[in-house]
Amino acid sequence: MAWKDNEGNPWGNRQSPDLKEAVEKIKKSIPFKIPFGGKYGLIPVILVVLVLLWLASGIYFVAPDEAGVVKRFGRVVRTTTPGPHYHAPMPVETVIKPKVTQVQRIEIGFRTIGDRQLGKLKTVTNESLMLTKAENIVNLTFIVQYKIKDAIDYLFNVKNQDKTVKDAAEAAMREVVGESAIDDILTTGKFQVQQDTKAILQEILDSYKAGVHIVAVQLQDAHPPDEVMAAFKDVASAKEDKAKMINDAHGYRNEILPKAKGKAAQITNDAVAYKESKIISAEGDASRFMQILTEYKTAREVTKKRLYIEMMEEILPGIDKVIVEDKIGKNMLPHLSLGKELDKQINKE
Repeated sequence: MAWKDNEGNPWGNRQSPDLKEAVEKIKKSIPFKIPFGGKYGLIPVILVVLVLLWLASGIYFVAPDEAGVVKRFGRVVRTTTPGPHYHAPMPVETVIKPKVTQVQRIEIGFRTIGDRQLGKLKTVTNESLMLTKAENIVNLTFIVQYKIKDAIDYLFNVKNQDKTVKDAAEAAMREVVGESAIDDILTTGKFQVQQDTKAILQEILDSYKAGVHIVAVQLQDAHPPDEVMAAFKDVASAKEDKAKMINDAHGYRNEILPKAKGKAAQITNDAVAYKESKIISAEGDASRFMQILTEYKTAREVTKKRLYIEMMEEILPGIDKVIVEDKIGKNMLPHLSLGKELDKQINKE
C-alpha cells in the first residue's frame, strides 16, 4: 500500500514531476504571483482556469447571413455585424443571432404535408374562403415570403412573429378580395390582387414596428367553392364563346376594311382623274371655240361654210361628196349618189 500523508496526498507536500513542470510553465506565463503550492494545492490554478474560460465565453462569431443583438441584463445595448466579436460573459451580457437574410415562407389557406416539392397539400377552409365585392365566395390560397428588416424590432416588438405575419397577411388579403370582383380574381386581376395585398400587409407590419420586410405575396390557387363550380364553369365557357365571337368579328372586320378602303381610294382616284380630264377637255373646247370665234368675226361666210363642211364630213363619213359653188349649183339637177355599191350592181348586170 502506497504511503500517504495526513491529507491523503500520495506525494505528501510534493507534486508529481509532470504536474510540477506544468505548474511552473503556468507561473511563468502569468505576470502576477499566485500561491500555487502550500496548503491549498491546485485550487488557485483551477480558479484561474475557470476565470479564463468564463472570460473566453464572451467571444462569439456572427455569420454572413446573421445579425448580432447584444443584451445586457436583458436590455438591448447594441447590434453587431458579421464577423468575430466579444461581449461581457454571462450573465452580464448575452447575444442573439437571428438570420436576417433568410427568406421565410408562410402558407395561408393550405398546408404542405411532407416534402415541399413532392408533398401533398391540405386545404384549410377557415383561412381560404373569402367574400368578394359582390358577396360571392371564392376559395383562395396564397403564400407570403418575408425576411427580417430590423433585428431589434423583429425580436422585441412583437411576440410570435410568424403568427403575427400570418394573421396580418390574411386580414390584408380579405380586405383586397372584399373590394374586388370575382371575375378579376379568377382571371386577369390576380397580379393586382397580389400587389395590393403586399402593400397593405407591409403597411400593417410597419405600424406594428415588426421589423419585417415583405418580399412577395403569391396566389397559389383561386377558384369558386366546389358547390358552385359547375355553374362557374358554364359562365366561363359562355364568356370564352363570347370572346371567340368577338375575335372572329374583329378578324372579319380587319379583312374587309382594307379591301373597302382600297376600293374607295380607287374610286376616288378615278373620279379625280375623270374630273381632271373633263376640265382639260372643256378648257380645250373653250380655247378652240374662242379661236373659231375670232376667225368667224374676221370672215363670217368663209368660217360658216368651213364649219358646215366639217360637220357634214363628221356626220356623213364614208360617202362620196361633191361640193358645188352656189352659182353653178342653181343650174344643176339634184341627184342621189349611190356610190360604189351602185357601180358594182350595174357591172353585175
